[in-house]
Amino acid sequence: MYLTTYDPFARATRRAFGPAAVNRAAVMPLDGIRRDGDVLLRFDVPGIDPESIEVTVDRGVLSVSVKREEERAESDKFFVRERTFGTFTRRLNLSKNLNADAVEAAYNNGVLEVRIPVLEQAKPRKVEVRQGDESKELAA
Repeated sequence: MYLTTYDPFARATRRAFGPAAVNRAAVMPLDGIRRDGDVLLRFDVPGIDPESIEVTVDRGVLSVSVKREEERAESDKFFVRERTFGTFTRRLNLSKNLNADAVEAAYNNGVLEVRIPVLEQAKPRKVEVRQGDESKELAA
């Protein structure tokens, strides 16, 4: 497992307002993808000013914060209001198998991509299988 996430409020929110409330609260949904030498995280952040995006790593915790400003005139009267505004943060605990010092981030078309390299010792490697007399050397 390369990432873990913990939301202490999800259970309380689900209990108080039902499961749909937790889904509405997921303002920054993400996909986590394992590639050959990387973990790629894609966060949906439409309508976010790229200047407001902040990605930090501190003691093995990746934090992604974004801010969505409300665009509204004083004379506006809402008849439907479903979009959320404010500052939103997602925190993920990074595995010790990931290189937290080499995190990269890029924003394009409303998607924030965060790339985290997998450490060399955590990458799969092929083990040579010895035959015949070579295998006796292992027993010695």
